[in-house]
Amino acid sequence: MQFEPHVTVATVIERDARFLLVEEYSRGKLMLNQPAGHLEQNETLQQAALRETLEETAWQVQLMGVVGVSLYTAPSNGVTYLRTTFAARPLKELPQQLDRDIVRTVWLSFEEMQACSGRMRSPLVLASVEQYLAGTCYPLELIYSP
Repeated sequence: MQFEPHVTVATVIERDARFLLVEEYSRGKLMLNQPAGHLEQNETLQQAALRETLEETAWQVQLMGVVGVSLYTAPSNGVTYLRTTFAARPLKELPQQLDRDIVRTVWLSFEEMQACSGRMRSPLVLASVEQYLAGTCYPLELIYSP
């Protein structure tokens, strides 16, 4: 069996001490997640983060830095994800339809996120916000894209 991790991106987006999350169905349950998704062929990690955020939330954002890189194996399916999480600033919400898998977007405080931690799609959701709140934010130049 060949090991093939899934390369994904996510964004931590804060406005007025609240974080932009999406509600989506996963394994038949309504879960909360950051705007996130898979890297597509011929795009950079930054382009993937901007695209996924727009598709899932209808928000244009400005990437501010890299919160972290995570390696996570989901116990539900055994898939390993290599996820780069970006910090982003919301710029403008556009009048467009959300991805078909997204039920709605919500802005939650960190305390509200903690209160519904059992609904998080993975432990990376809260962990990345904790990193962000601790001030972890590396320059975008950390990622080399020729």
